Amino acid sequence: MDIVSNRLKRIQPSQTLAISAKAREMKANGQDIISLSAGEPDFDTPENIKQAGIKAIQSGQTKYTDVGGSLELRQAIVKRLNEDYKITYDPEEIMVSCGGKQVIFNAMMASLNQGDEVIIPSPCWVSYPDIVTLAGGKSVIVPCNAKKSHFKLQPNQLEAAITSKTKWFILNSPCNPTGVAYSRSELRALCDVLLRHEHVWILADDIYSKLVYDGFTSSTIVAVEPLLKSRTVTMNGVSKAYAMTGWRIGYAAAPKHFIKAMTKLQGQSTTNPCSISQMAASEAFTASQQSIVTMIKTYEERRDFVCQQLNEIPGLTCIKPEGAFYLFPSMKGFLNKTSKNGTHIKTDQDFVAALLEEEGVAAVHGAAFMMEGYFRISYATSTLLLEEACKRIRQFCMNFS
Repeated sequence: MDIVSNRLKRIQPSQTLAISAKAREMKANGQDIISLSAGEPDFDTPENIKQAGIKAIQSGQTKYTDVGGSLELRQAIVKRLNEDYKITYDPEEIMVSCGGKQVIFNAMMASLNQGDEVIIPSPCWVSYPDIVTLAGGKSVIVPCNAKKSHFKLQPNQLEAAITSKTKWFILNSPCNPTGVAYSRSELRALCDVLLRHEHVWILADDIYSKLVYDGFTSSTIVAVEPLLKSRTVTMNGVSKAYAMTGWRIGYAAAPKHFIKAMTKLQGQSTTNPCSISQMAASEAFTASQQSIVTMIKTYEERRDFVCQQLNEIPGLTCIKPEGAFYLFPSMKGFLNKTSKNGTHIKTDQDFVAALLEEEGVAAVHGAAFMMEGYFRISYATSTLLLEEACKRIRQFCMNFS
């Protein structure tokens, strides 16, 4: 008798995590692997934040907190949102979870009924569709054109996708996997559409909002249109901007009644996030933000270097994005060709599999992000490794027939 539920069978394991795991296994077996597959900063957590975690342990801050996070941390988040976006929340409108992914899971599980629709622009983060499916909803994937709009959803596309069954619209800016970010005017155009459809809620995934380049200024839905605050969940956390992926702290800012609903769900799943991580996150949000400035400078230099290198390889084309730490080049020039070791490339998954096997560079295929013909690489790794990875990618691409 099969013990696995039908619900679980409808979703897939995270493909980014699977590829990263395979790369680690190959490396452990002695192979020379450069992994550009993980969405994780290579910087260490800043020292002041680590010390806050150590202090939490030493001072006995190791007990349960409120399910939705300690008051101290929620107050710190309120302050951070006000300083970053000039938007105002009360601590009762904030909830803290075990990472940003749990915030999204909580939001979907607490709201979706069977058949409710969720609009997701693609390319998109791999987990959105599966979380929606697990919650009983239906993902409405809206492909965004690379050449016409730099992978950004256009207002007419959003308008066309909304139906009477639409419950949510998810917007990730800067976006994983493309790195493209929506300007304030671009958000304004989307807000104008959303104002006309009062039944649609918005989930603003701002997890990469601080990692933007070339003087770009991040904004968020509620800051652009305060009238949408009553039906928007703004999600953020510490993993990317503060290099704290393993600390597992994400948060939601949302209407009080929906915060209560998500807290109810979390109370019957994980309960509160780690108390030690909460103390460290409070330090991250309230102390100097200089460490982010340092990371941004390094990421921008890496982005420029890798983007230039990829665009110089015949058959690859790559948009220079405004933020995050990803590039999403097209590999369509290699479809129906054969690699040096004899792999016939029918899909982007064939391309990244051959790249890993033949040159030891791990990337993630575009189909995992609901956009075929592309692949994602992360430049959140050392410049030396990126230089070597670009050499290997060039070598791989120059040996097709």
